[in-house]
Amino acid sequence: MSSAEARFQQLERILEISRELTTTVALGPLLSKIVDTAAELTDSERASILLRDTRTGELRFRTATGAQSEQLMDIPVPIEGSIAGAVLTSAEPLIIDDARTDPRHFAGVGQKTGLETRSLLAVPLLIKDRCIGVLEALNKHDDLEFSQEDVDLLMALATQAAAAIENARLVGALQQAYERLGELDKLKSDFISIASHELRTPLSLILLYAAMLREDLGEGSKAQLDPVLRAATRLKGIMETMLNLSYLETGEMSLKPTSFDLGAVVKEACEDYQTLVDTAGLELSTRLPEDEMPVYADREKIRVVLDNLISNAVKFTPSGGHVRVALSRRGNDLEMSIADTGVGIAPDDLERVFERFYQVEDHLTRQRGGMGLGLSIVKGLVDLHGGRVWAESVLGRGSRFVTVLPLRVPEDGSAGVGAPRAFVSG
Repeated sequence: MSSAEARFQQLERILEISRELTTTVALGPLLSKIVDTAAELTDSERASILLRDTRTGELRFRTATGAQSEQLMDIPVPIEGSIAGAVLTSAEPLIIDDARTDPRHFAGVGQKTGLETRSLLAVPLLIKDRCIGVLEALNKHDDLEFSQEDVDLLMALATQAAAAIENARLVGALQQAYERLGELDKLKSDFISIASHELRTPLSLILLYAAMLREDLGEGSKAQLDPVLRAATRLKGIMETMLNLSYLETGEMSLKPTSFDLGAVVKEACEDYQTLVDTAGLELSTRLPEDEMPVYADREKIRVVLDNLISNAVKFTPSGGHVRVALSRRGNDLEMSIADTGVGIAPDDLERVFERFYQVEDHLTRQRGGMGLGLSIVKGLVDLHGGRVWAESVLGRGSRFVTVLPLRVPEDGSAGVGAPRAFVSG
């Protein structure tokens, strides 16, 4: 084979390994491919990769060819007093024809592994102007000397290898961060669930005794006890919200579907909010069908959806505004809409309003209360029923939240516990 043909094959091999490196994100297999290719291209007995330890500043073997590769992992290589350290510092390739007589040769490797280093070619692994490690080829076969052609080939491989190593590191760091985020999210969910459960009993006692005192002491205690009842009721609502969110996140939320008239539930919810609407100086109107709107769903969960949407509309509508609640049938679906003439939502926020803890107003300057969980719970409960919910809005003119629920009946005609997948269209 002519030298030109051999050179062509070597370049083809570099292109081939370059394609392989771009598709490998696991650092271990990636490094093994690099050293195997380095030994092959330079016709060397061995090859190894040393990467700089950002904590200690030392070079550490990360992988190597040969049976003693595991032993190398425990050997730190100093920056000062080693050939690899000289290459790392200068960021220039280095050929050593006889490492045994070179004062920069670090003898600690041979002493611990029994390997003899005769000749050596080391090239830097560069990311832009930063050297992250060194790629070495040791002992060219037949005791030949490393050539400039070997340097060029190993530098070409090192360029591809450095980028692939850095990419694998970034992917690994991202995976670790994601796993840590998952752990933190689980801790948060566990805390919410435990705290809500632990607070439920004492809070129930507070509400019970405050109500009993209010009844026993009569109107004279109203000024003192009504604020206690309101605060305890509000805290109970916050706890229920957090528990609902926790159950949705962990998949513990189950439906207890029954057949009921959705129109009656919507009417009941509007009547319950009438006092709050009047206090806020708003007008509440409904457009409900005269005929029953039978639906097979979890009545309590649908009421939670309605409560969140109506209270949200009241909260963000200034005095003198209007809240409209409508219910209608659309083919095989029931459509509920709650529209208001409030502050509205910017286009960029429409998709995000259903995210957990997301609030349209700045959390430091907002004038309205709330934890930013209501709409997230609405979406979770609607999804659980196999429905859809979305928001429409014009900033400064109001918003409209639309919930679509499928008209469904239990497959066997029963009203037992079941997930939406057990339903069939009615």
